[in-house]
Amino acid sequence: MDDKIVSFPHLGDYYIPISYLLTTLLKLKVMPSPTITKRTIELGSKYSPDSVCLPFKYNLGNFIESLENGANILVQAGGGCRYGYYAEVQEVILRSLGYEFDFYSLVNTDKFTVSYLYNTFKKINPKLSFIKYAYFTLLTLLMINYMDNIDDYIRKNIGFEEEQNSFKTLKEKMLNSFTKCHSFTTLTYNYFKYKCLFKKLKINKPKNCLRVGIIGELYTSMEPHSSYFLEQELAKMNIEVKRFTNVTYLLIKKRFKTKKMLKYTRDYMKYPIGADGLDNIYRAKKLIDEGYDGLIHIKPFGCTPEIGAIPIIKKVCNDYHMPIIFFSFDTQTSEEGIKTRLEAFYDMLKMQKEGKND
Repeated sequence: MDDKIVSFPHLGDYYIPISYLLTTLLKLKVMPSPTITKRTIELGSKYSPDSVCLPFKYNLGNFIESLENGANILVQAGGGCRYGYYAEVQEVILRSLGYEFDFYSLVNTDKFTVSYLYNTFKKINPKLSFIKYAYFTLLTLLMINYMDNIDDYIRKNIGFEEEQNSFKTLKEKMLNSFTKCHSFTTLTYNYFKYKCLFKKLKINKPKNCLRVGIIGELYTSMEPHSSYFLEQELAKMNIEVKRFTNVTYLLIKKRFKTKKMLKYTRDYMKYPIGADGLDNIYRAKKLIDEGYDGLIHIKPFGCTPEIGAIPIIKKVCNDYHMPIIFFSFDTQTSEEGIKTRLEAFYDMLKMQKEGKND
């Protein structure tokens, strides 16, 4: 392969820091997968085993479209559940379709490790020094952390913006500025600059607005296409949204919280149940204790850890009389069906809140 072009699957806006990291470390052309469309999921579904969950199909569709556009080096991350086996199966499928490429997985034994990640990048760029790798990896992690912090603020307030798309426009400017930062100082400066600008955006937010927490599987939580832009629909209903799952949590915070979560949910759980199962039981109870008005649980069809967690989450919500709605997404999911159920859930929450206030 003369011209090496690197590509990887989409995961919300995280394609921006991932592109930044790969471009900086590999010194190759980096081409994120095209924006997810109906064709993406159709391609992924056509060549995927029926039994795999939706993220596999989205990722496979991403890879096929990237290969069609000229990519010849594919990078995949995995871990946590069956997702840890995706890379090998996807590689076999893509080669059986006649594509030629190099394939690299960023995860070894279900975890990200510093040495394994460095050795993987060094296979692609033999001249990569460990110092450069460590510096830009930490810088990218800080960038992601800043993105996640701003996203938390946006979810709380975007449903009340006075000027339409003001949050979206400012976020695009912020992300563009982040990609031009090559030091911790400039990145941090830009973060605090935009943090102030976000707080200056005009909002009309009532003190007693509806608050809804989103819990569930990580991919459908972070990739808006896979949940049919659920958070955007909630914003249109003037709802404050809380979502725990993001890359900062998965890579850094999660490993330190298991004991705390088990203690907090001791009336319902004795052991972790895999992937984000324990996390979501903990989150359900946490959101109840924080006085949220309702919960939304989302997952891809066939997600085993979440299927195991759902009965426990239902019991938690029943015990505390917390309204909850469950969405399971697959290739046949109707967007109109989602909106109809969401509108009915909203009407119920609104009537309940008005009843409490009366």
